[in-house]
Amino acid sequence: MPSRVYKKPGLILSRGLDAASPLQVKELQRDLRQLGYLFRGINGDFGHVTEQAVKALQHDLLNNHGESLKNDGNAPVSLSDYNKGRVVNVDGIMDQNLANCISNMLDDDEYPKLPFAEKPAEANDKVISQLDRLKSDDVPLPFLKAIFEQESGLQHFYVPRNADEDCYIVVGMDTNAEQKHIITSRGYGLGQYTLFHHPPKKSEVKDFMLGVKGNISKAIEELKNKFDNFVNGPPGGRRADDRFADGRSQNQLLICKYNESDPNYLTDCRKCATDAGTHDIIADETPYYTGSIHTYRKTQYHPGSYKNVPIRKNIPCDWPYAMRRYNGSGVNSYNYQARVLKHLAKV
Repeated sequence: MPSRVYKKPGLILSRGLDAASPLQVKELQRDLRQLGYLFRGINGDFGHVTEQAVKALQHDLLNNHGESLKNDGNAPVSLSDYNKGRVVNVDGIMDQNLANCISNMLDDDEYPKLPFAEKPAEANDKVISQLDRLKSDDVPLPFLKAIFEQESGLQHFYVPRNADEDCYIVVGMDTNAEQKHIITSRGYGLGQYTLFHHPPKKSEVKDFMLGVKGNISKAIEELKNKFDNFVNGPPGGRRADDRFADGRSQNQLLICKYNESDPNYLTDCRKCATDAGTHDIIADETPYYTGSIHTYRKTQYHPGSYKNVPIRKNIPCDWPYAMRRYNGSGVNSYNYQARVLKHLAKV
């Protein structure tokens, strides 16, 4: 049974307030992590990140009725059912009304909790070993590994460092552009398996969080789907315009420069990336592709400028265009593509 030392009559935890001890803040952070609201950091410091997590939970207690924001099914529980009129504001202040809501959520077996690893470094090593042994005729695994480097730093679980005790599954959170405390989706683990409902279902925790193979398989499926259905699709935002601007044939997708019988088939991607030459991308100057009216720019997820990026059009396959839409669209997808290509040259 967790200690929940932040449950103390009259105690308030908030940013800039010294009423709580580091231990009380750590316990709160640990519980926010397992409930899926703090994306990382169990360090005893009630800073901006923890404040945003508290706001996100308050928002959901007021507004989350279990519906998906897309079409991936509803959540197993309705967050608003745990409120019972106790939370009325989204202010980032952790009072005892909110503490009681958290306690109810933690005690409910129907609310799936995010997993952690007792030995996260060893667990991550096993994940990478599993990835290195993987064989696939569907997608080039070096591209997949470069994607995972960008998505999760090739980690399935965070590894504690210094004062940070976090060893929970890696979680990425997309948020509302205007109101950062509103979480619109969460990505989990190595491949950032994405869900638009919260909390996840027990089967999703089992199959894609505890089950790393399922996480990897889902990533392979997603990348292959982008290759098959986006790269050469119809115009109007549903195809890779950069591919056509780079002079690729509309009729034939380039899976690999090697024949299927060649041992380098779908495996020699690093050499292809390094042989392509490099260029620098400068935010607000470099266009997405020749003839584009749009330029790379800084976003809430990406810096916008990059040095020594492999030249996309010189890579003799169409996977760079499919990879661009693995995560995001528009300017974010072009930033993402540049960053993954840099990883590809090193995997």
